[in-house]
Amino acid sequence: MFYLVSPVLIKWASKHFRWINRLGTVLVAYVAGLILGQLRIIPEGAGVMQEWVMNLSIPLAIPLLLFGSRLSQWKSLARTGFLSMILAVISVIFMVFLGFALFQDTNKELWKIGGMLVGVYTGGTPNLASLKLILDVDENTYLLTHTYDMLLSGFYLLFLLLLGQKLFGMFLPGFTGKRELNADQLNVSDPNPIKGKLINRIVLATASVMIVGVSAGIGSLVPENLMMATTMLLITSFGMLGSVVPVLRNSPQSFDLGMYFILVFSVTVSSMVNINEMLHASPQLIYYITLVVFGSLLLHVVLAYFFRIDNETVMVTSTALICSPPFVPVIAAALNNRALVLPGLSIGIIGYAVGNYLGFLVATFLHWLG
Repeated sequence: MFYLVSPVLIKWASKHFRWINRLGTVLVAYVAGLILGQLRIIPEGAGVMQEWVMNLSIPLAIPLLLFGSRLSQWKSLARTGFLSMILAVISVIFMVFLGFALFQDTNKELWKIGGMLVGVYTGGTPNLASLKLILDVDENTYLLTHTYDMLLSGFYLLFLLLLGQKLFGMFLPGFTGKRELNADQLNVSDPNPIKGKLINRIVLATASVMIVGVSAGIGSLVPENLMMATTMLLITSFGMLGSVVPVLRNSPQSFDLGMYFILVFSVTVSSMVNINEMLHASPQLIYYITLVVFGSLLLHVVLAYFFRIDNETVMVTSTALICSPPFVPVIAAALNNRALVLPGLSIGIIGYAVGNYLGFLVATFLHWLG
């Protein structure tokens, strides 16, 4: 009951208490789970139930998060925005490989961490959580990776807000397009806001359960060591296909319902963490993630210089991938450039769609290299 009800309370609190909203619901969910885990009130033998909740929540979340995407967005991006997105993805993957070469001797599962970093920095938290299941990452390693990710992403966003435009403007051309956009579009906090009726949520949940069921059925036909990866990638693919169905694509509750399951996962996995093991984790992990976050930004700027991409497009594109779509309006508002809100959101949603594939492919290649 705690795992299922606490995310509802957290989302309610984020709407009524500004400080909780600023912290972010995912972070609050992790803290709630950590507190529960350290109180020693979880019954003996609860591990099986925790595994079930954890392994079901992410598969159910992925289709719901993808239903609101539009495949047409891939074609609607301006050439500059699309090129900037490609350069940003290349930068992230390059830095993941570079960091793996530098730190692979410090952690025997660094190849899994590399795959998760590609997922989260081309998509977002849902991709990080999905790849945790796909790659069978230890709970402590996952939570430590995500904790460092949130910490460094905060510094990254602060750096862009304070220095980004002036610093990058010294090397990159300025934005020359129109800056106008409807004022209400700057108030977007999620790709899909929270609205609608119960019946719509039932339809969405039913579609998600059907996708998970079909994907798990097909996944059971492959060798056991490939079953989870196959199932999760099929769920991602079917979720993208579901976005062409109008009743699913146009439902404004899909993203919110998907995030509910992400919070369920967050509370559950953090309640299973051993804090003593976390405190003795290798410091090389934070060096690795720092290299990926800030190194990819630097490389992105260098590549943008040669392709003559303007500094504001680079900032919005990078934010959409490193910090995820909800932060796009923050940067756009700081730049006083409302025209970049929708392209930035589109890039972030595309990142959600491709993050699982890229993360799995990179992790597999890193494992082969190691």
